Amino acid sequence: MLIKSRVLFIGAASALALAACGPKDTANAAPAKSGATSTSAPAAKDGVAATVNGTAISTATVDMMVKERTSQGQPDTPELRKAIVDNLAMQTLVANEGTKKGLDKTDDVKRQLELIKQSMTANAFIQDWIKANPVTDEMVKAEYDKMVGTAGGTEFKARHILVKEEAEAKSIIVKLKKDAKAFASLAKEKSNDPGSKVNGGDLGWFNPASMVPEFGAAVAKLEKGKFTEEPVKSQFGYHVIMLEDSRPITPPPLEQLKDQLKQQVQRTNMKAYLDKLKADAKIVYTTPAPAPAGAAAPAAPAAPAAHDGHDHGAAPAPAAAPAAATPAASK
Repeated sequence: MLIKSRVLFIGAASALALAACGPKDTANAAPAKSGATSTSAPAAKDGVAATVNGTAISTATVDMMVKERTSQGQPDTPELRKAIVDNLAMQTLVANEGTKKGLDKTDDVKRQLELIKQSMTANAFIQDWIKANPVTDEMVKAEYDKMVGTAGGTEFKARHILVKEEAEAKSIIVKLKKDAKAFASLAKEKSNDPGSKVNGGDLGWFNPASMVPEFGAAVAKLEKGKFTEEPVKSQFGYHVIMLEDSRPITPPPLEQLKDQLKQQVQRTNMKAYLDKLKADAKIVYTTPAPAPAGAAAPAAPAAPAAHDGHDHGAAPAPAAAPAAATPAASK
């Protein structure tokens, strides 16, 4: 988990927000108010991109913010740089007004500055750690092999009918034994799975590992064109499953996934390091731990005058939302 640097943008300059910057933004920028002059220099000189009433805005600051924007996919364009300088100029102008009033000396501002410094330092350390602990090709290959191994060797194409009661599932199986071709029509009529019901119970191609264990195991045992002759019970109800086809899983080549796997390994390694760092640290919490989710807060004693002689229990917790009927395993 990377800690991103915080960059403060004042609300007064929202018209210059960079999220939608472009030629329109800079063309329609509000003119400077009385007391602040704005001039355009042909090029930045001596590392200064602009000055605001004598206060310099460095090109290094502009470059840093451009780098942050480009890391988010925004192209480095003259319009982007102009919008950044405009934004910094407005921020500097208003910040200087705040400094004149001594607002930079307030406890709140000092705390925020300390948090920004802490965040920037932590981010710099993480970037340094990543450089010192690069992800090797061997690590990427090991992650790829692990992914291929857990994916399994076969994927299946199947249909299912989901019902609440075992007796109903057995009744459907009896009908299928007389006419297996009626599976799709029975699914449309009987199934409680809204995702596949309209398609006659068709689940398409899937890896059995992506389904709840009972469902995946039952599918893997079926022969092509056969259906389960006993209902398959899962957390969703009772399934009747028909296997239509199967095929070997062909994983994408390593080169196609290399960049994605490299980032995944980097995140895993970083998390392991941070977890160890936390485990080795002495962290003392001086505020009470929050109550567990769902735990009722202790009730304050009722005032004698308000007591009506009856006990009042805590309000019942809301019922949990029903799980989705599709048998895919939760990730």
